[in-house]
Amino acid sequence: MSSEAAQVLDEYGRPGAAPEIQGRHTYGTITDKIAGLVLERRCGPGFWITLGVTSALAVIFAVSLIYLLVAGTGIWGLNNTEDWGFMIASYVWWIAIGNSGTFISAFLVLLRQRWRTSINRFAEAMTIFAVAMAGLMPIMHLGRPWFFYWLAPYPDKMSLWPQWRSPLEWDFFANTTYLILSILFWYLGLLPDLATMRDQAHKRWQQLAYGLLALGWRGDARHWHHYESAYRLLAGLGAPLVISVHSVVAIDFAFADLPGWHSTILPPYFIGGALYSGIALALTITISLRALFGLQDFITPRHLANLAKLMLACSFVLTYTYAAEIFTAFYSADHFEIYTAIDRLGGRYAFTYWIAIFCNVVVPQSIWFRRVRASPLALLVVTVIINVGMWDERFMIIVTSLHRTFLPSSWHTFVPTFWDWSTLVGSLGTFVLLFLLFARCFPVISMAELRRLNARVTGVDR
Repeated sequence: MSSEAAQVLDEYGRPGAAPEIQGRHTYGTITDKIAGLVLERRCGPGFWITLGVTSALAVIFAVSLIYLLVAGTGIWGLNNTEDWGFMIASYVWWIAIGNSGTFISAFLVLLRQRWRTSINRFAEAMTIFAVAMAGLMPIMHLGRPWFFYWLAPYPDKMSLWPQWRSPLEWDFFANTTYLILSILFWYLGLLPDLATMRDQAHKRWQQLAYGLLALGWRGDARHWHHYESAYRLLAGLGAPLVISVHSVVAIDFAFADLPGWHSTILPPYFIGGALYSGIALALTITISLRALFGLQDFITPRHLANLAKLMLACSFVLTYTYAAEIFTAFYSADHFEIYTAIDRLGGRYAFTYWIAIFCNVVVPQSIWFRRVRASPLALLVVTVIINVGMWDERFMIIVTSLHRTFLPSSWHTFVPTFWDWSTLVGSLGTFVLLFLLFARCFPVISMAELRRLNARVTGVDR
């Protein structure tokens, strides 16, 4: 074993081969363990129950969208004042979750953080599925979603061109670019593992399927050279997209001349919230997959603790923005801003504000304690609470600025209907269903990166 490995200690001071890997592993044992989850492992009753529940929720989601196309947006609790509701809150929440997946992969690649190796694969998959869910929300909210292609510039007889000054138009291009780059980044990282799956598979159809997807990867020096260059190039392109995509989402609100929205703090506010909610969901998925597939050797307490610390740092960014919002509202001496701030604190929707404070500010302080960071169950509970609070925060931002406008005669209250809830819950079920299918068809951890990391630390490559 190399001197580097002998000096490595995990978070709790115990010596080991590497803090990223527990136990003695070789090239073969890493391959057999991770590839075997797809090629050989039989699905237990827990998997089938989860698959059945999420499939039912996906059907509910499909029915909700079909009924929306038939009956129109009147099935939701929208009105002339509250014309944004659950769909837009869900859109902001989903696109935020997608941002953190790229952050975990792209930023940590550029910063050469080795501990990302065990979690980057499903963080990238999380990004793709979350952006897909996010893209559906504003399209279905259009009222006439079959005309969504009008957002794209194309030559037509009516000389229709997009309104380039609208941030909603910027959203279309930012999210489309982000989705394409995320898919390329995810698929490129999969190539070495797809070749491994091709070589490990025993069934002919699996060999053909993974062989086609591997694009002729043989793992020679030329392939690795181009792979490394392309992977870092895509990471470099993805890093600024993390900032730009959610800044554009924030500008959707900031460009509106409404109290509570018309503020320059919204872009950094939304970026901090995006990383916060996304890292929380990534940690939820990490803990769940670790328990479901027995990946304790590769997803160690160090991974959970590092993600928890990132989450704690993001909670302070969000706490600062909460305080800054209230301070700037009163400091501005604008009566409308002050009224909106007071209404958030004690008005009809005050419960949404205090739920956000409890979930996003108070609960994360438990992460200060090592006992919480060392307990997967405690972290799981904390991350679920945070994501509930982050969705509630998006809803709070929307309704508290819309339900009390400048004219009292136009004041209304948003009351969600069954179809609001079915769309929200159905999208969650569809997301989990897509993730389950991904975990059954592809390796959830990068075997190639894990083998190289293990060889670098232990000095044993076979």
